Order: sequence, then C-alpha cells, then structure tokens
Amino acid sequence: MSATATEALAAAEPLRKAGGADKAAEKNGKGGGKAAEKAAEKSAKRLRPPAAKSVGWALVQAARLHRARVGDRLAALDLFAGQEQVVQALAAAGSMTMGDLAATLRVRPPTASKTISRLAALGFVERRAEAGDGRIVRVRLTEAGLAKAAGIERIWDEVEAELLEGFDNKERRRLRKLLRRVARNLAEAAGVSGHEADHEMDGDEDEADLLSDAPGPDVPLS
Repeated sequence: MSATATEALAAAEPLRKAGGADKAAEKNGKGGGKAAEKAAEKSAKRLRPPAAKSVGWALVQAARLHRARVGDRLAALDLFAGQEQVVQALAAAGSMTMGDLAATLRVRPPTASKTISRLAALGFVERRAEAGDGRIVRVRLTEAGLAKAAGIERIWDEVEAELLEGFDNKERRRLRKLLRRVARNLAEAAGVSGHEADHEMDGDEDEADLLSDAPGPDVPLS
C-alpha cells in the first residue's frame, strides 16, 4: 500500500470512531428514554393512593372539590362552607328546633348548635323560645339571613351546573338516588336519624325514571 493511501486511512480512522460513538450514544439515548418513561410510570403507580379504586375515595374527592368550589363563592357572602346548609334548611322550613335541624343535616346537636351560635353572632339567625314551652328553642332566619339564602341558592345552582356537566336528567336522578342510599347506610351505621324522608324522595325518582322510560304517545305498546 502506498504511503498516500496509508495516510488517508489514518486520517479517516478518527472520523469512523467518532461516527460509531455517535451511533452508540444515540442507541443509549433511546434506551435511556424508554427506561425513564418506565420509571415515571412506576413512580406514578406508587404515588396513586391505595384506595383510589374505592367508591369512598371517589366520593371523598368529589365532596372535597365541591366544598372548596362552594366555599370560594361563599366568602363573598361572609359565610364558610357548611354554614350555607343551615341557612338553606331554615329557609325551606321557616323555623326549626335544634333537634330537627341536626336531624335534617345529619349532624350531632352540639355541632348544629355551634353553627347556629356563629350565624347568630353574624345577625343571620335568631333563637326564640317556643310559645307555651320555654324549654324548646326554635331557630329562624333574620331578614339578613333570608337575603343570604337567596345568594346561597344562586351559588349552589352554579356549582351544581359545573358538577353535573354532561349528565342527562336520568343520570342525575340516578346519581341523587344512589348518593341518598350511601348517606342512609352511613347514617344508620352511625346511629344518626333524619334520613327516613329519603325513601319518599327515592319513590319520586323511581316514578320519574318510569315516566322517562315510557314510550311516547306515537309509539305503540308491544
């Protein structure tokens, strides 16, 4: 081999090695990318809560998000999440005893009493002794409380629309019925009263489902 050819080969050798190194790096890079993806997937699985597949977990997550969403809007009314339910119950009933209010909200009487005390300090509710029996105290909304009730209703309607986006009427009724059954089961397990009227509402939902499933007047019954 001539000296010139030998020199040419010698000059090309570094380039060949560099090309091989580039290919090796590219191959390692692809392999490293796949390894990183697998590691990320494993990490995501490890971060997933153990109870993620349970109904209770999904229910807690939905309730937490709903409470936060409502709470953000209630701040404009000088209310905290949870207080609005007391205002809504009183707005619907007119006046209630502490026992009736606690049963309606499915909470312990001391919890209901504490919330009423806070709302009374804000001037939204007032307590009066029952005529003829001073031992019984009834609670009702003040004029300021009634104004808050109207604002709360608007907030709940807005959040309800967000919550049920994409649900048709039948799905909404079915969801309400299932959640009432869940609440009844937990209330019975905890010994909390106030869920008896839910059976009547379930009956109304069943009747509505039957009507929605019934064929129209132009469809002959088989």
